[in-house]
Amino acid sequence: MRPMHETAIINPMVHERSSGPRLSPNSYEEDIRAVLAPRLAYFEAVARHEHVTRAAHELGVPQSTLSRAMVRLETDLGVALFARKGRTVSLTPAGRTFLASAERALAEVEKAADSVRADADPTAGRVSFGFLHTMGSETVPALIRAFRVDHPRVRFQLVQNYGEAMIERLRAGGLDLCLTSPVPDAPDLVARRLDEQRLRLVVPDDHRLASRRRIRLAEAADETFVTLEPGYGLRRITDDLCAEAGFTPRVAFEGEEAETLRGLVAAGLGVALLPPPAVARPGVVELTVTAPRAVREIGVAWLDGHPDTPPVAAFKRFLLSRRGHLLPD
Repeated sequence: MRPMHETAIINPMVHERSSGPRLSPNSYEEDIRAVLAPRLAYFEAVARHEHVTRAAHELGVPQSTLSRAMVRLETDLGVALFARKGRTVSLTPAGRTFLASAERALAEVEKAADSVRADADPTAGRVSFGFLHTMGSETVPALIRAFRVDHPRVRFQLVQNYGEAMIERLRAGGLDLCLTSPVPDAPDLVARRLDEQRLRLVVPDDHRLASRRRIRLAEAADETFVTLEPGYGLRRITDDLCAEAGFTPRVAFEGEEAETLRGLVAAGLGVALLPPPAVARPGVVELTVTAPRAVREIGVAWLDGHPDTPPVAAFKRFLLSRRGHLLPD
């Protein structure tokens, strides 16, 4: 006599539909993944073995549990996936169609699991790290080079952008950490000040102020400025410093790269408040601003309450250990 848990698979439609969760037409789109996804591995094992008992043994679940799960799966789909021939279970045409998709889905899940495990590996995991454009030529390469002395196999996914865009990406889960300026103050973020960088008034080398070494920013009130676009931290700092000096800058150009602005200053388009360059550029003179104090703070930020993988935790500790020594002298 055939066991009931096997014969139940032959024609699931004769069983009471109240025996498991039933998808209503209105809830189908919302519930289909929650209802079907947990049963895909069970279904794939039964289909592969063509035998409930062997599949249950492989999965380490009671045979009755596996049989009931298959009945509920067929009931929810409204089609028979299995048929019996003698003592074996075989797939119906609908079952073969469903198996192909189930195998692809399970393969993608396995691939995703391998990926996140690899990213969390303490010695060879991944860090998603964002930083300002102005820190890309020297500061960030030096930081990564120093970090990889002790962590040579850690991988980096790097994103170079302006401050507000990086914070948005951080909140969306696209970054683990970011270097930004100004240092953000938001309830959902943790931010730590790492260093500060002096800003200079950059003027053409034939400018009336080019013979000076130091200047009060108020002396540039009548100048035309070239600046970064609104939304950039350095633009906000420029506007704030000019306001503190008693004027609103007249802006001739708004760009996205500090070195582009430096080139436009050399061309005589205006003056700019910029951090020091990685390499001195001809055609400009860089003046120390004595008042107001012209600096920008550089900090690292991450989402509050989000657990770190081991490589992210290691890189975070490394950055915090560089407080006061993040930027080149």
